Amino acid sequence: MFIRSERLFLRPGWPEDREELQRLIADERVVRNFANVPCPYTGDGARFFIEPPQDRLLPRFVITAPGAAGARMVGGLGFGETCQGIALGYWIARDHWGRGFASEAVRAALGLARTFGHERIVASHFIDNPASGRVLEKAGFRRTGRVVERFSKGRGMAYPAREYELVFDSPHGCGGGDEEFRVKRAA
Repeated sequence: MFIRSERLFLRPGWPEDREELQRLIADERVVRNFANVPCPYTGDGARFFIEPPQDRLLPRFVITAPGAAGARMVGGLGFGETCQGIALGYWIARDHWGRGFASEAVRAALGLARTFGHERIVASHFIDNPASGRVLEKAGFRRTGRVVERFSKGRGMAYPAREYELVFDSPHGCGGGDEEFRVKRAA
């Protein structure tokens, strides 16, 4: 499965991506924002992201930025199933922070989630990473009002995380083109 946005191309990870994926996530300032990724990040972690079969309704993507010299990996994004529902997770390599890549990739992926019929998406971020909260809010997520302790393998400890949710107004609504999807404010 592939997604094209204005500046980005989201695609499945390929075996030849493993080394670059490992290098980009292994950055301590990146890996500390993950709950389920250990530090140090190893080739086994990259292999796990790329190789296991994926549920077509819960895809994982490598985020790339195409350019004249080819496409360079700038991050990753994926959906998963948790006890709270369908969860969105994403990361951007530190060299690419502050360029709007996370916001653009999240918006593109949410369009796909809506097409799949997902009615509600959840996400969270550690409270010392407010930039991630801004990405979620720009994409239409609303704070649930809950801050919970989540264990972070990257930090090696539990740390407070703010929870968000996005509830789609009409998961199978008609419309075309680049129409902005509408969201309901979560109760």
